[in-house]
Amino acid sequence: MRNARGTFDVVITPVQPEAGSPPDAPGRMLLAKTFHGDLTGTAAGEMLATMSPERSGAYVALDRVRGMIDGREGAFTLVHRGLMDRGAQELLITIVPGSGAGELTGIAGVFHLTIEDGVHRYDLEYSLPTS
Repeated sequence: MRNARGTFDVVITPVQPEAGSPPDAPGRMLLAKTFHGDLTGTAAGEMLATMSPERSGAYVALDRVRGMIDGREGAFTLVHRGLMDRGAQELLITIVPGSGAGELTGIAGVFHLTIEDGVHRYDLEYSLPTS
């Protein structure tokens, strides 16, 4: 496995719920990301999330990443699964198998996310077929 590390900027845009949606329906958001560091590029995606007053909830998201890693250009999709139980977090973000395209065809791995002082950092553990 290899590692690509760096930071990313994210813009989260809430989507207005449809008329007649229940007040406790999951919220939907559009995601736009710009990656810096060993992975350079952008991502666009969508997220569904819910949160209780007790700080328990969940989110799921899909991002299509387009960019360059290790001098190879292409795209892949990330799937997110996040849970929060009264503030304690559990997060798993993985590359969707078979989603790689271009020179990133065959990419596999796990995306580790940390947020420190408002800065989003990533450590992408990945493998790529040899060319």
